[in-house]
Amino acid sequence: MRNEHFVIDGSNLATEGRTEPSLAQLNEALEAFTVEHPDAILTVVVDASFEHRIDSSERDEFARLEASGGVVSPPAGAVGRGGFLLQIANRTGASVLSNDSFQEFHGEYEWLFDTGRLVGGKPVPGVGWIFSLRRPVRGIASRKAVAAKKKATKAEDGRAQRQVKEAIAEATADVMQPEAKRKRRRRSRGGAKPAEPVNEPAPFLQFVIDHRPGGEVEGAVESFSSHGAFVTVGQVRCYVPLSAMGDPAPTRARDALTQGETRTFIVQAVDAPRRGIELALPGFARPAAAPSDETVDAETRSPRRARGAAKRVTPAKKATATTTKQAMTTKATKATAKKATKQAAKKTTPTKTPAKKTAKKATPTKAPAKKTAKKATPTNTPAKKASGTTTKRKG
Repeated sequence: MRNEHFVIDGSNLATEGRTEPSLAQLNEALEAFTVEHPDAILTVVVDASFEHRIDSSERDEFARLEASGGVVSPPAGAVGRGGFLLQIANRTGASVLSNDSFQEFHGEYEWLFDTGRLVGGKPVPGVGWIFSLRRPVRGIASRKAVAAKKKATKAEDGRAQRQVKEAIAEATADVMQPEAKRKRRRRSRGGAKPAEPVNEPAPFLQFVIDHRPGGEVEGAVESFSSHGAFVTVGQVRCYVPLSAMGDPAPTRARDALTQGETRTFIVQAVDAPRRGIELALPGFARPAAAPSDETVDAETRSPRRARGAAKRVTPAKKATATTTKQAMTTKATKATAKKATKQAAKKTTPTKTPAKKTAKKATPTKAPAKKTAKKATPTNTPAKKASGTTTKRKG
């Protein structure tokens, strides 16, 4: 089991309850602490002015302690003891025995707030030294230190991002083959919409930092395409064109690689805008500033195939469209039939009109009958007259 390690703030303990430090008080504190932690490793740190502020009668003893390594002080020119003391504790993982809160270092050493990393001590009259765990006190100096640390961290992150960009620029520098650069310019003139990035930003950037064109990588063969193979290296997806598999190039990628196998490849090119990586088999690599047309076409065409397949695998939509067209045709046929029926009805309707006229013409045929009746009536008159004549004759 690893022994406990404590960094003792000697100046603080020697001055506790006093205006000037006392070496005798410091020795008492160390003896009491050793009783509670007999196997602990102690590193006693005092400030540079400690020797001049203690009583003159203690200076010879202090000189002996310092010569034997029992006490250490910051190097000449160092400001304060706090930073020096905390550096020792930070490097060794030790706890700190002090009544100081070290507020100006809260932004840099957050572990001061971890339980057990800071211990305080105080002499109690008639009892002796009492030691207990404590937490640092936060104040204005602490808040300023934390804010300054956050600002510095943000600036450091910005520098790290610039370094990554510089690494990418260096990896794709114009020291490669001019032919590849011309191909890249030809592709950029097309004005076509750029393809979606092949890899996520973080894994791609890490790959570019760790591997430069011409370097070796271990990758697993993922799948094949018509002009090459996709290879997985860690968390990034790379591509190996047929031209990078042999000379002359094989007809199929399966002739040079086996799906699922792990092989050693050479980084041939990096495509920063699309976050693409082109690999080659050892012996056939030609490092360039930009990937070959085979790689760009394969990586660009891959997602489009998926979208095309999705469109082709939708017969239901096509069937729906056909059904809709048939329904529209049927509806149009019905409408045409209905229109034809109406037209036929219109043509049939005039045939009824002559019938009405016939009826009207037929009606006058009754009139002669009435006239005949009227004419027949006078024929009865003579009869009456005749009857009257006969009557007169009888009389």
